[in-house]
Amino acid sequence: MFTRIAITLQTVALLLQAVTAGLLLSSPGGRAMHSASAIAVAVTVLLHLVAALVARRLSAILPAVGMLVMTLAQIALGVAHLKTLHVPLGVLMFGVSLLQLVPAWSDRRAAAVPA
Repeated sequence: MFTRIAITLQTVALLLQAVTAGLLLSSPGGRAMHSASAIAVAVTVLLHLVAALVARRLSAILPAVGMLVMTLAQIALGVAHLKTLHVPLGVLMFGVSLLQLVPAWSDRRAAAVPA
């Protein structure tokens, strides 16, 4: 259950990150909002990793570690202002998070349905 919540928060934080990226391009205060949402993404990715480690499932740990690696790369690319790599990696991260989110919530429904 904790893993589902962590993945959901991670996906929402990544969506918020995309919204603030648009604000970064269109408003003067966008940079501060994008930086704050980057911290939120880092925190939720770490929360996801902790949840996966607590669950002790390798199938949950490896994707969480992958998201952490992508997050660290994303932060480095953003600080270096390498938009040509930063933007596609952000889209990839959101897509991967969605791919993790769907089965996490589908498993619960499948377990609740009587055989």
